[in-house]
Amino acid sequence: MTRADRDLPDHAYVPGQTPRHAEGRFAPICATARQHMSPAQLAQSEAFCTGLYYFRSGYFWEAHELFEPVWMALEEGSDDRRFLQALIQLTNAQLKIKMQRPKAAKRLCMMVRDLLTTLTATRLMGQEISQIVECLEAVESYVDGVL
Repeated sequence: MTRADRDLPDHAYVPGQTPRHAEGRFAPICATARQHMSPAQLAQSEAFCTGLYYFRSGYFWEAHELFEPVWMALEEGSDDRRFLQALIQLTNAQLKIKMQRPKAAKRLCMMVRDLLTTLTATRLMGQEISQIVECLEAVESYVDGVL
């Protein structure tokens, strides 16, 4: 069993709909992403790996909480940082859908697409960019269907 399996919260926080998690709930996991770590080290951090697990499990607010310290530790202006910013915004877009705010989700999707077009690599932080694009397209399709 991975730490991500053990740490899956009992509910996904959706502002205005579900209770917020206790303050500091994710601090030990966030602390695994530190300044001066390489992108490869950050990609292996518990913060990033658990963030991906939460993202894929529909825990979007929680994923954002874990991605943030990884993003902050990445070199400003780097492809890795832009990639993670896109992933954070995609996470936020999916949270906005749960909050029944499709227009906000659409705006975030446009930001994600803009960020992804700036990337030169096909794989960053161990993730295939094409898979992120597929996820983005699915979110865009859903949003377009409800607007």
